[in-house]
This record gives sequence, C-alpha cells and structure tokens, in this order.
Amino acid sequence: MSITSKKDYPLTSCFPYSLEQLQVSYCRLSRVDMRMLTLKKLRKLDLSNNHIKKLPATIGDLCCLAELVLHNNHLEAFSTALCQSTLQHSLQYLDLGQNKLRALPIQFCQLRELVHLKLDDNEMLCLPFKIGQLSKLRFLSAARNQLPYLPADFRRLSLENLDLFGNPFKHPNPLDHTIQLKFPLTLLEMASRAAVNYRIPYGPQLIPAHLCQDLEVSKTCSCEKACLNFYIQTTVSMNLHHVSHTVVLVDNMGGTEAPVLCYFCSLTCYSEFLDKCLQRGR
Repeated sequence: MSITSKKDYPLTSCFPYSLEQLQVSYCRLSRVDMRMLTLKKLRKLDLSNNHIKKLPATIGDLCCLAELVLHNNHLEAFSTALCQSTLQHSLQYLDLGQNKLRALPIQFCQLRELVHLKLDDNEMLCLPFKIGQLSKLRFLSAARNQLPYLPADFRRLSLENLDLFGNPFKHPNPLDHTIQLKFPLTLLEMASRAAVNYRIPYGPQLIPAHLCQDLEVSKTCSCEKACLNFYIQTTVSMNLHHVSHTVVLVDNMGGTEAPVLCYFCSLTCYSEFLDKCLQRGR
C-alpha cells in the first residue's frame, strides 16, 4: 500500500492486517500512527518525507520488519530500545538520511543484520563506536555530515560501497595526540583490561552496571590488547579502499583517504607506532 498525499490518508479505517509493505510519504505526519504498529506481517515501512520527531519503541515489535525508511523527517535521536528490540534479528535496510541526528547510541551496533545503512545529510559528529560489529554491512553512506574522523573500529568493516563525501575531516597527524595515562595504572583499569583481554564473562548480575558499560566500550590498542579509561589517542590516515570495494571521493580533490582514530595502551606501544611511521617516511 502506498499513500503519498495527506488527503488519501485513512483517518477512520484501519490498515489491512495482512500488509507486508506500507509507504506513507508527504502526509505531514508528526508522529508514527499507532495503527501501523499492529501490522505484524510488515516487512517494509516507508515513512519518508514527513515531520516525525521521535520513533516509538513499539516499532521494535514489528518482528518481520526488514526495511525501515525514515528519510527527510525531523528525527534527533534513534532510541536504545529500538536497538535492543526484535529489529536485531530482522532489520537489513535502514534509511535515516536528511534528519537532525548528531550521534547514534552505542547499542546501535546490536542491529547486526544490517546490510544497507544511510545517514546522509544529518549533523553526525561521530559514527557508532563499535561499528565494526556490523559484520553484514555492505553499503554505508554518511555524506554531508560533520564527521571530523572515523572510529577506530571502522577498519573492521568489509563494504561494497562507501560514501563519506562532504565531511569536514581533520588532517591526521600521529604526533598530535591526547595522553590519558596514569602511572601506575589503577587496579580497576588493570582488572578491566584483563577481563576484556582474557574474555572473562561479566554482566550486571556479577559487577555494577556502570562497569559493564565501561567494558562494552573498551578500546583496542595496536598490540591488540584492550584499554579503557587510560590510553593515548591519535589519528592516522586510512585509504578507504581498505574497507570498501567502491569508494565515493571524500572531497572535490579526488581523495579517498580519511582520518581514523587510533588508541595505544602504553607509551611503549605508541613509541613503536611512531618508529614505524618514521621508517615509512624515509
């Protein structure tokens, strides 16, 4: 069913319960009609070109939903509840382009069935921290946002097409770094690193919830070991062809490189990294 005019929008009658595809565009909707959320067979929901500001968590109850198109609305957030809903197992295509998003929650990367993700024309300041967990992602577009750099986990992606055109990427400089280390490391930092490095099971039933959250956003050093609250951070340049077969140029100069965050768990690891940079520069 396709409705592309406000005058055609049903005000009293219900949508057919057997619907598998529904498009409601150009109807000036300011919220998602709850009648849509009773369509349990729905596989594609297109609510593009409306005025929707917030998504109800109950969209996550559409257990068959594979495609969700929200292009050109007024969304400012994508809720954690949706990331932890049944969409984890069904959602393959998500279009959030042309909204007012500045960031996505850490839990966004639990949507591990995603193949196609569109984030163009938002106000994104960063991509999801653990974006590399989206192992099935093949098409990613985040053009014309406000990205200064890419997350370290970006290196783990394996894409077919990537578009990051029109972002204000900063020029990477390995010597320009942020040092957040403490000597000696705190007992909490050492225990947290060990929990991640040795894959020790944890959960809110074993340790405080805030510690679980810290472990979930642990950073990975160049030596492949974890660091959490104490590290050295810098940026390096990465050719985007390393993660994508096809790359849209990132600027009008024909570039295909972008800055990526790097973390180091110690001064030793950072020094070894700098030595390698110097050797490549010779």
